[in-house]
Amino acid sequence: MKFLKLLIVLLTINVSAQQGGMWIPSLLEGMNEDEMTNLGSKLTAKDIYDVNNSSLKDAIGHFNGGCTSEVISDQGLILTNHHCGFSQIQSHSSLENDYLKDGFWAMNLEDELPNKGLYIEFIVSIEDVTSKVLAGVTETMSEKEKQSTIDKNSNAVQSATVKEDWQDTKVKSFYKGNQYFLFITERFEDIRLVGAPPTSIGKFGSDTDNWVFPRHTGDFSMFRIYADENNRPAKYSKNNKPYKPKHFLPISLDGIEEGDFTLVFGFPGRTNEYLPAVAIEHITKEFNPSNIAIREAALKVIDAGMKASDDVRIKYASKQARIANAWKKWIGENLGIEKSNAVAERRKFEAQFTEALKQKALTGKYGNILPEFDALYKDFSAVNIKRRNFIEVFIVTNELMQMTFRAYQLEAATEADEANFERAKKALVTRLKGIHKNYDVNIDKGVFEAVMPYYTKNVNALIYGETAFTNLDTALKLLEGKPKDVLKKLNKDAAYKYAKPMIEDYYTNIDSEFKQKNEVITALQTKYMTALMEVLPDERYFPDANSTLRVTYGQVKGYSPRDAVYYKPVSYLDGVIEKYVPGDYEFDVPKKLLDLYEAKDYGQYADANGKVPVCFLGTNHTTGGNSGSPAIDAHGNLIGLNFDRVWEGTMSDMNYDPEICRNIMVDARYVLFIVDKFAGATRLIDEMKLVHPKKK
Repeated sequence: MKFLKLLIVLLTINVSAQQGGMWIPSLLEGMNEDEMTNLGSKLTAKDIYDVNNSSLKDAIGHFNGGCTSEVISDQGLILTNHHCGFSQIQSHSSLENDYLKDGFWAMNLEDELPNKGLYIEFIVSIEDVTSKVLAGVTETMSEKEKQSTIDKNSNAVQSATVKEDWQDTKVKSFYKGNQYFLFITERFEDIRLVGAPPTSIGKFGSDTDNWVFPRHTGDFSMFRIYADENNRPAKYSKNNKPYKPKHFLPISLDGIEEGDFTLVFGFPGRTNEYLPAVAIEHITKEFNPSNIAIREAALKVIDAGMKASDDVRIKYASKQARIANAWKKWIGENLGIEKSNAVAERRKFEAQFTEALKQKALTGKYGNILPEFDALYKDFSAVNIKRRNFIEVFIVTNELMQMTFRAYQLEAATEADEANFERAKKALVTRLKGIHKNYDVNIDKGVFEAVMPYYTKNVNALIYGETAFTNLDTALKLLEGKPKDVLKKLNKDAAYKYAKPMIEDYYTNIDSEFKQKNEVITALQTKYMTALMEVLPDERYFPDANSTLRVTYGQVKGYSPRDAVYYKPVSYLDGVIEKYVPGDYEFDVPKKLLDLYEAKDYGQYADANGKVPVCFLGTNHTTGGNSGSPAIDAHGNLIGLNFDRVWEGTMSDMNYDPEICRNIMVDARYVLFIVDKFAGATRLIDEMKLVHPKKK
């Protein structure tokens, strides 16, 4: 069994204070528990994950499927990042109630704001079901046959699972399809906004400071879970009560110092740690640069518009943040790969793998893998770039093109079966209303003119004056009538006529070619993972991130990004004041915060030096999805809130290097300071459990 081989691999690794890796919380006993102890942890594996008793995992929630959150009181109070709750904060904002600019604090339960569609999901249990899922899968099967069998087996496993009526199940793949786990989950859907600092705190430094250190961002927001009378998940109701959690995190007032143990617990999204050198080279030298250029062009237009107009700023705040985040991340990823010499180092590892094949007489079984990767990526690179460029232009950056893309999906669904029309129309109407809620035609036209030349020579901005899609009322009128009438009107619209040939080419040629070639690469990657664990069993393997609950551990530690430069691991409120630029959209500071600083009115939240810590660095291996993850100390208390990585360390999605990979966390004392002294929301402080673990 492949799983038994994996267990043997994990047991043969020399235990030390190693770092890096995103570990399955139900499998921490043994090597991981010993590694954590060597790093300073006082926690046992059962303290972190226990099915029969409350444990840390019961306080960790998947926030809306894309971030992490944690329970910090016995009344279901939730902490996550400001940028994770940004769209909810934005949705409640207006020119009259500008919660983005001014912040929001509910001073009682009645003031807490419901959020349609927002959910938080907890993991009840994790079970290895590898043997059941892979039953009947053989090497002679085609990839489609293998996947069909796996899907059938996964569905059978879920159907046979004993669970409560309000619980759900999912089966997820690990180690590139070599292992499978069953998750039982509970999803809460009555989530209310409790508090958020103004953007000048929650997003202080904005794009300039994004992905870099020293950082001075109070990137947090607060929500609350509500449940029914039985403390079970329920849709929003005025009769719902604050959730009583199985576990919540106490908050340490003793803070951190260099060398302290840190555990980050959350839902990392996606990593690719076992890519061949040729893939890393393609991503950093070909794939990333083309998409960086597109986003940079869009951002120039959006940023200028946001600076010139408060209305545009509110409308485009969330979009701008989303576009800018990956743009800067890709730039840092490229820098980190180059600085760490990752491609050359990966080739050295591949030479070691090739030599081991010879020594173990496995060349005939696995010797074709690396040469095949080289040939496949040479053939794959062009279509991979073209496909992603389409996504960047037609879905990510330009909203008119996104509307035509969604309209094409309506036409395609209707032509396939006219009975699909109403369902597809309803989806399109929802999409159009969502886009137009925060839409500015002049900004979007500017973005169109900036990004479209990266995809086609046929750039026709005149369509903005001739299309119905730039106005919600006229766009919705396009969809009135019988299916044939709607499709006829669509195909007469100037923007739709312009975009349709490119969208058809995407589906007919680009995407189909991508899927065909990517399927072969994915299958070879699975075989490579199997080969690595068999041929080099003494290496330290952990499963790639896949949006499931993971533990990553490390220590508070500074780093040196380049020659003669060293960053200490902690930043302070003093640095906020040093960066302060009155009226600047990135570095303005609220007057109340300036007053607190001048008066040194820090309450119990200053460190031993009388300074308020803002952010700190750790060696935890994090990625997207870990935003909002709690940073937990050696005793199981909250010490911070993960929200970012250092710029060069963003390469950790492909290549974790403990010398330069660092995650950035908001110090819990800064969160408390803002809630208490800045916002005056003492009722929230009163319901938390504040502790002094270092004074025992």
